[in-house]
Amino acid sequence: MDKIRKQFPVLGQYIYANTAASGLLYDGLLEWRQEHDLDFLISGSLMKMKAMHNQIPQVRKTVARFFNCENGNVALVPNFSIGLNLMLEGLSKKHKVLLLENDYPSVNWPFESRNFDSMYVAIDARIEDRIADAIKSKGATVLALSLVQWLNGIQIDMDFLTQLKKEFPNLLIIADGTQFCGMTDFDFDNSPLDVLGASGYKWLLAGYGNGFMLFKDSVKKEVSVKSVGFNAANGNLVDKDIIRFAKRFEPGHLDTLNFGSLKYSLEFLEGIGMSKIESQLNRLSKKAKIEFTALGLLEESVVRRKRHSTIFNIKGNDVLYQKLLENDVVCALRGTGIRLSFHFYNTEKEIDKIVGILKKEM
Repeated sequence: MDKIRKQFPVLGQYIYANTAASGLLYDGLLEWRQEHDLDFLISGSLMKMKAMHNQIPQVRKTVARFFNCENGNVALVPNFSIGLNLMLEGLSKKHKVLLLENDYPSVNWPFESRNFDSMYVAIDARIEDRIADAIKSKGATVLALSLVQWLNGIQIDMDFLTQLKKEFPNLLIIADGTQFCGMTDFDFDNSPLDVLGASGYKWLLAGYGNGFMLFKDSVKKEVSVKSVGFNAANGNLVDKDIIRFAKRFEPGHLDTLNFGSLKYSLEFLEGIGMSKIESQLNRLSKKAKIEFTALGLLEESVVRRKRHSTIFNIKGNDVLYQKLLENDVVCALRGTGIRLSFHFYNTEKEIDKIVGILKKEM
């Protein structure tokens, strides 16, 4: 990983523990983006039209391959929030929706603003049991949630969702993977999820302005998307009435710089190896959890979980936050504490340094 770390100049200045807020730009992607814009500078529309016709389909294929999803069921969207809002315009209000308390606003607010019949369960150590109980007792037909919680890093057990889907095959499971995608080698088509959406600027390291929505075929029977535009018909006037489901999420032109960045970063992660990245993250998660638990800095719901992501919210106020910043630790104030998040480019030595700072200031 040392050679890979050299691609990220920020790491030479700081302990970057803030990927949950924004992933890092790296040398390879910067070079690609500069070449892209240089081509645009000297060729104008000649370059752009060619890129739109050739590059964007390749982006879709790369996303489909990376997550094992049917190519035709991939929608390219600027971010998860836009994708979910477009989808919910076509979801029947007959559904009863189960949400998580204090989940990411872009998951809950779109349902709430449309006055869906919604119910909530608390995010704690027993979150899977609470979800199952609510579905059984209250008859929820839609489950919408973040796979990894933005505030404290609690990660939903995928095996639990698989069992839940077997027990309730008609349950529509909609997942936000923005804090999940890029952490593990994920197989969408063989997963229990019906919809997976994500923005690319965090763990996928793809920068801003790109994301995707993945769909199972069954979703097309549940959702009637009304959005449309010239790009959805691939610029063909006679195709207005035969637009496939996923393309309705792409009514306008897609930016070749932003979506080309997504393709580049997915290939960058593939080059490292998602199994290697997942192993590194597991090591960092275990290390951080042991250290922060020993200091009494984690909430009980996190301590009691068998498996956790690499996002941790430790007890601390603005004074401690400022001390971390003064010691070149990039992190974030979130909720009632300080959020630290680690990606594959972080090291166990960096966690040791953070622990040393915390011990000194406590």
